[in-house]
Amino acid sequence: MSADNQQERLVVTEEFKWFLAGLIEGEGSICICFKQLPKSKFGYYIHPEFFIYQHKNARELLENAKSFFGTGNISPKPGNEDVLVFKISSRKAIKERVTPFLDKYMRYGSKIKHHNFQVFKEIIEALENGAHKTPDGNLRIVDLAYSTNHAGKQRKRPKEEVINRILRDYTPDSVAKTEMI
Repeated sequence: MSADNQQERLVVTEEFKWFLAGLIEGEGSICICFKQLPKSKFGYYIHPEFFIYQHKNARELLENAKSFFGTGNISPKPGNEDVLVFKISSRKAIKERVTPFLDKYMRYGSKIKHHNFQVFKEIIEALENGAHKTPDGNLRIVDLAYSTNHAGKQRKRPKEEVINRILRDYTPDSVAKTEMI
């Protein structure tokens, strides 16, 4: 929507939804980020994110996606001001708005993106169920997240580094002894 015409509204048709699915297939991504947070119990904050990228000349496409999902923000891509990023980082919004859309409209995408999306959904469900509150749950989420990187961009941190940080103060024997006391 342009600021010039506040009455402008996105007309959501079935055609638009399929168009948006194609835009996401080509220019979108999903990610499970491990943000280093020293005060976090296991050293990392696990954070799902959804993105669509577009040249600044096509901002309207990102505005339409933002209007459709009813959340998110648009900002320049760090390091490349000519590219804009539409980002949804609210786990609740991703679970309630993004994943149902992708389930229904991303049926014809690439096998890699389909696999990554299934893993993404599984991780979101694990987070919703509190898996991130235990070392074993964290390790399961790390394994799942790192299973999506075979054909794409490599992660900032090696998997072993994340695992070592999660396990730094955890030994099964010490937990078992503590629980007995």
